[in-house]
Order: sequence, then structure tokens, then C-alpha cells
Amino acid sequence: MASKKVYSFALLIPEPVSEEAYWNKPMVGVRKAFQEIHQYGVNISIHLFKQSDSKTFLAETAHILQSNPEGVVLAPFFSRESKEFIAELKKREIPYVFIDSNLKDSEKLSYIGQDSYQSGMLAAKLLDYSIPENASILILHFAKEMDNLNHLAQREKGFYEYFNSKSPDTKRNLTTMEIADPTETDSQEKIKTLLISNPDIRGIFVTNSQVYYLGRLLENSGMKGLRVIGHDLITENISFLKKGIVDFLICQRPEEQGYRAILTLFEHLVLKKEVNIESYTSIDILTKENLDYYK
Repeated sequence: MASKKVYSFALLIPEPVSEEAYWNKPMVGVRKAFQEIHQYGVNISIHLFKQSDSKTFLAETAHILQSNPEGVVLAPFFSRESKEFIAELKKREIPYVFIDSNLKDSEKLSYIGQDSYQSGMLAAKLLDYSIPENASILILHFAKEMDNLNHLAQREKGFYEYFNSKSPDTKRNLTTMEIADPTETDSQEKIKTLLISNPDIRGIFVTNSQVYYLGRLLENSGMKGLRVIGHDLITENISFLKKGIVDFLICQRPEEQGYRAILTLFEHLVLKKEVNIESYTSIDILTKENLDYYK
């Protein structure tokens, strides 16, 4: 039955950098969920912040707290700022659901998304199996404030742990590089110089959805013989997967995350149901061979 009470939900996620960008995908799921539940008096306010600027995250959290919603869905993109925000939500007894990234020690209602640590482990295993025994690996972060980005840190942690758990004679030389702005010429030259001066690097793991920046660099410079793993099925990445410049994409079903997160708040607040505190989405491996069959 439709309810006369109005339930206000707030959604806080990064601003998509383009129409085809990763962060447009959870919105597809959010809209689908809204169509199913709006008749019950549910409203959803959308708040977007810039991935390159934690101050915009703080500004949007202030707007959300001012409106005092019944529930919040958020991507805790910046760890420190997210912890400040959820501390205030806790004071007000406002339930919140995480998507995309999980803060383990928080008192969240639920987390819906990929296990970032296991995703990193998987990437390490794929590269370990697909490059020569004595080859080295580059872990590449395209991000600012890396120490404040929980999901990327967890992926890196899982990646390193895979090799740390191996016997000493099978361990590999791992190098981590952080690039704040991959569009800058200096950043591209920095990556190129590292690869040229370290020809033993035969595998590269890009920890987020921006692996296409590396794809462009490799294509333009004519570098070959590298195994490359990135994340997320976005248009730019698909192009390099089809060309064989990117070998694997690890995908996490962002549309499903947005959909299930809104329904989780709805079930908890409106239907008064118990919900799972952690609900992991699948960790999918895509190659150019199975791309056309993936839905």
C-alpha cells in the first residue's frame, strides 16, 4: 500500500566526468529503483562531488545534513571526510548504505559492492599467470590523495598480499607509481620513462577505471608486449580491450550497486525488514573474447 509519509533519501557519489563514465552507471540503478518505489512516498536527492577535490565532498555532506534525510547512500570516496560525515549521521540516527567502497569499522546499515581487497588479489593472480617468471610488475594509481582513497588502497593491499603469501623464490619485483593527473604531459612522460628504463616490467595493474589513459600512452608510443589489467566496463576501456592493449577488465556491476543500495534503505525504513550488513557484487573478468557476451 502507498504510504502518506514522505521518505527522503540522499545519494552522494562522485560527479561523472563524461556521459560514458563509470559514475553514470550507479545512477541507472538508482533511477530504476526509484521507479519501483516512488509510489510509497520516497524522494531521492542527488549530490555529486568532484573526485579530485575533497572540499566538494564536504560541501555536499553539509547540504545533506541540512536537509536531514531519513537515509543516505554514499560512496565513501575520501576516507577521512567520510568518517566525519558518518559520525554526524550516527548522532542523528540516520542509517547509511555504502556503495563501491567499504569502511569496515563503521556502523553502516549495509555495504553493496565489490570486495576491493579480493579484487586486488585477483588482479595479482591474473598477472602472475600471464607474464614470464622473472618479470616485474607496475601498480599504477591515477588518483590524488592516494592515502585518503580507501577502495584503491584496498586493491593495492590485496595485490601485494597475493605476492607476499608466495614462497620467496616465486615473488616478483613490484613498483607502485601514483599519478595525480594522467592528462598532463609530464605525467605521461614519467610513466614512459619508467617503462623504458625498466624493461623487466611486463605487467601493469591500473587500480581504477582510468586504464584508458595508459592505453592511449602505450598505443601512441608503440610499446608492446605488456600485460595490462584495469577496472570497469566503460566506453574508453572497451576500445582498448578490443584492440588488445588492455588484456583484462575487472568489473563490479555498478548499476546493480545503485539499485540494491536504494532498495536496501527502502526495505529497512519503509518495509521494516532486516537487511544484510554486507552484500558483495560479483568480481567479473572481461577479455576481448567474452566482451560481447557480457550483460
